[in-house]
Amino acid sequence: MAFQTSPRTKAFIALHIAVFLWGFTAILGKLISYGSITLVWHRMMLTAFFYLLIPPVWKSFRGLSLKTGLTFMGIGLLVCAHWLTFYGSIKLGNSVSVTLACLGSASFFASIIEPLVLKQPFSKRDIYLGLIVVLGILFIYFSLPQNQSPHLKNSAGFSYGWAVITGLLSAALAATFTTLNKANIHRAKPLAISTLEMISGAVTLSIVIPLISSDPIPFLPKLHWESLTIHNMANGPWDLIWILLLALLCTNLTFYLGTYALNQLSAFTSNLTVNLEPIYGIVLGALIFNENKDLNIWFYVGASIILGAIFTQAYLSGKRNQ
Repeated sequence: MAFQTSPRTKAFIALHIAVFLWGFTAILGKLISYGSITLVWHRMMLTAFFYLLIPPVWKSFRGLSLKTGLTFMGIGLLVCAHWLTFYGSIKLGNSVSVTLACLGSASFFASIIEPLVLKQPFSKRDIYLGLIVVLGILFIYFSLPQNQSPHLKNSAGFSYGWAVITGLLSAALAATFTTLNKANIHRAKPLAISTLEMISGAVTLSIVIPLISSDPIPFLPKLHWESLTIHNMANGPWDLIWILLLALLCTNLTFYLGTYALNQLSAFTSNLTVNLEPIYGIVLGALIFNENKDLNIWFYVGASIILGAIFTQAYLSGKRNQ
């Protein structure tokens, strides 16, 4: 007797794979040796390129007005800024865990930004839970050592403090572009929205990078086959492999999986599952980079406060919508 899986179960599996891959984006950001600006340029450029190879993407542009297209390209600049600060935070602190914990504050920023943009009343409950998230961020900030961990090599220029600040800015930008996408999502098909946002960031960075960098930047990282050893995974030779995985698996594929899952699952179930992203990322950071050696108990208290507030918010929102 063949084992059959229901559409809902398939959707749930697809969403968990997508969330796991989203958690893995931070890992890849730390493994890639070059800076956040070039990293984001490569990610958005490759993602846009792969989208444009898909025939349904071109069909999704039909009937799209210039105003709508420009709106989503403008939102794409916010997505670009979010990724720049997200990977910038990882590079500044050399820590996946710190950045992902800060990203949890997006719910606090959303509780303020979403009512303003969507012209809805403020939710006192969401604001209170957001303030609890801020308390968790304070625990994390004051738990971090002033000096970089001895476990990390070439630590010059690393700063946990600036990593936290940049991570919070990334969370605010994430809340902003998510809210704007929500306000305008009825104006275009999802494939068109994502493709326009990727093109916008890629084109903008293609203009900006030559203006701010005197050194030539390769169109893509070079692959050094002779240096592909496990000891060089974060030193440059693997960069092309990591950036391709970031674009194909963690962006193109996750978009498809997330869209497929939303057709079968409720918004509450989807949001609750997406909240697992920081957990996946922090666990991966501990397994791959041994970041647990650099973080004390108060960091995990702060992270638990943040995650507890996020899941409480999701649970209460689900009960309110029943």
